[in-house]
Amino acid sequence: MTPAPPPTDTVDIAAATPDHPQPFRELGLKDDEYLRIREILDRRPTDAELAMYSVMWSEHCSYKSSKVHLRYFGETTTAAMKERMLAGIGENAGVVEIGDGWAVTFKVESHNHPSYVEPYQGAATGVGGIVRDIMAMGARPIAVADPLRFGPADAPDTARVLPGVVAGVGGYGNCLGLPNVGGEVVFDPTYAGNPLVNALCVGSMRVTDLHLAFASGAGNKIILFGARTGLDGIGGVSVLASETFSEGTGRKKLPAVQVGDPFTEKVLIECCLELFAAGLVVGIQDLGGAGLSCATSELASAGDGGMRIDLDQVPLRATGMTPAEVLSSESQERMCAVVTPENVDAFLAVCAKWDTLATVIGEVTDGDRLVITWHGETVVDVPPRTVAHDGPVYARPVARSETQDALVADVPDRLPRPAAPSELRAEILRMAASPNLCSRAWVTDQYDRYVRGNTASAQPADAGIVRVDEETGRGIAVATDCNARFVALDPYVGTQLALAEAYRNVATSGAVPQAVTNCLNFGSPEDPHVMWQFAEAVRGLADGCAELGIPVTGGNVSFYNQTGSTAILPTPVVGVLGLLDDVARRVRTGFVRDGDAVLLLGTTRDELAGSEWAHVAHGHLGGRPPQVDLAAEQRLAALLAAAAGDGLLTGSHDLSDGGLAQALVEACLVGGRGATVVLPRLLDPFVALFAESAGRVLVTVDPADADAVGARAKAAGVPVERLGATGGGTLEIADVGTLDLTQLRAAWESTLPALFESTSAVVEEP
Repeated sequence: MTPAPPPTDTVDIAAATPDHPQPFRELGLKDDEYLRIREILDRRPTDAELAMYSVMWSEHCSYKSSKVHLRYFGETTTAAMKERMLAGIGENAGVVEIGDGWAVTFKVESHNHPSYVEPYQGAATGVGGIVRDIMAMGARPIAVADPLRFGPADAPDTARVLPGVVAGVGGYGNCLGLPNVGGEVVFDPTYAGNPLVNALCVGSMRVTDLHLAFASGAGNKIILFGARTGLDGIGGVSVLASETFSEGTGRKKLPAVQVGDPFTEKVLIECCLELFAAGLVVGIQDLGGAGLSCATSELASAGDGGMRIDLDQVPLRATGMTPAEVLSSESQERMCAVVTPENVDAFLAVCAKWDTLATVIGEVTDGDRLVITWHGETVVDVPPRTVAHDGPVYARPVARSETQDALVADVPDRLPRPAAPSELRAEILRMAASPNLCSRAWVTDQYDRYVRGNTASAQPADAGIVRVDEETGRGIAVATDCNARFVALDPYVGTQLALAEAYRNVATSGAVPQAVTNCLNFGSPEDPHVMWQFAEAVRGLADGCAELGIPVTGGNVSFYNQTGSTAILPTPVVGVLGLLDDVARRVRTGFVRDGDAVLLLGTTRDELAGSEWAHVAHGHLGGRPPQVDLAAEQRLAALLAAAAGDGLLTGSHDLSDGGLAQALVEACLVGGRGATVVLPRLLDPFVALFAESAGRVLVTVDPADADAVGARAKAAGVPVERLGATGGGTLEIADVGTLDLTQLRAAWESTLPALFESTSAVVEEP
């Protein structure tokens, strides 16, 4: 399909539609989109049809502004990369085979705007929605993670939003019994009024248990099961997710926020798994964004026929609901399955066993229409593909703003740098206590990280690790990352740096990276500069994955993330999944033994543009981000995997935000022991400590193995330098001085409790 020009509001609707006007603009449709619907139907749409098209043609569901760019992922995916995937882009979640008959599915999605409006429920239902995406593939959810972004840590609205979001993520995930093994918490002024709440879920299954979303086989029944349908979430995707907020408007949007019930979802998970195991499901789709509008149209569009739905059979929990409201409701904990007639009774019996409400609401037909009736009256009669897959596709204007030149030209070289040993020690302490580098324990302690007993590593580890096969110990590692300041400086390179960091964090654990998912959070697509950022980020991620040889299996696009005319920093969160043959051989984060040799792998350069130091010390953003060398990242990852497999690494920690100084602080505090180190030769101490060059990892090895690891690194083309040894109760840095671990821990651990403990008591829970 040739992309259309951007939509317009200049059409003479009165002349084109002489009948009674319809509230299409209030539903998020542009004038020419409304006229296109009338052309498709060759008549005025019913209220239910209008509601259906409005939610399915929303930015959130149709990807109408991003499709022209997202196609590049397919163009750059090689045959070898495709061989790893059992399901990819376009499915509910990506699926990769990991050996011994096992497969893993994973995906990350956004629930940004609802979480600003109602932090607890917005975040909770974000977790619930991504979990159902994983369930819809036939998998058991085994872990979640939560990349989060907020406004300034000390801002009043952050005090309102953050505790509620954290409570929502923890409340829902903990009730489901899913360990939260990773994620991020980042603060920046551009997220004020528009936090990012991204949720990732990982599931495991046998390869033979894979299920896809399609409705085939005339006469097969459509069964809606799970919670009842109510008025919550109406307009969530068509209006709430496709508009920007102005100051003070968030609380007015409460009816559009979904309400979650994790206990219903927990039972739904077990019910689904038994239905899959019994072979009672032909096709399945979760009900998330756009509710029944999405589930019915997508199942029918992906199938080989049409579909008939008796909407009055849908169990409701609110009286007086209209057909449009039933179709648009985003009530949570609901699934839609296609079942052969002979299996309907058995399907309903399994649901009854789990006390899960299940109702036959329609059937697959041999036609090519989606027909929905309401108490005998036809309220929808549409070609399903026009709703689900053939919506508008726009070629939005793409233009690099002139302001980008000024941003890049504003290099950080002019910023005063600490030089004296006492100044450097003070800077290490200040950075360790800064909001973006301090301990996240206040957040992560609210999450159950080890429930179900298969978590091998979780926060504050570089990557979350979960056992998949208890017999062999086979498991997966997952990490999410994005330094949005780097992306703002150069969207192409910055996105590749996000990919490289997530890839490196997985490799640091000893895992072999396998696949990528993403959540692309940007401002308004109607801004040409935002679309330039987006297009460059997509190119950067696709080209980076092609070079690394790992596929993008799926993801999410979230636009309109801005407050008024101020867009967020472009934030393409990248998630990488890795494989460990035995999680018992994982590498632990930090200095975990006394007397180990400390080695620095990788090259350090004077790269401080977009760094945490420039942000904390000077509030500065400008220049060019660090170099990215994906071939070097590959060599480093291969070295780490081989050394870990041979049991040569006793600990590891990647270098990223805050540079070597922060890596040393965290390695000491997470591992519980100090170190004595000498900074890399030929480098200014400040640069050695605070530069954020990519492709670097701090590892510890038994002193007897140091030469062997050094030789391996040299043979692999990975620079290596021996810095010192672990042990003691201090971090001693030659020519800088000594920092007591008690003092470091007090600085690192006190920041978030001081900011948020007094506000957590007023979180609005259900």
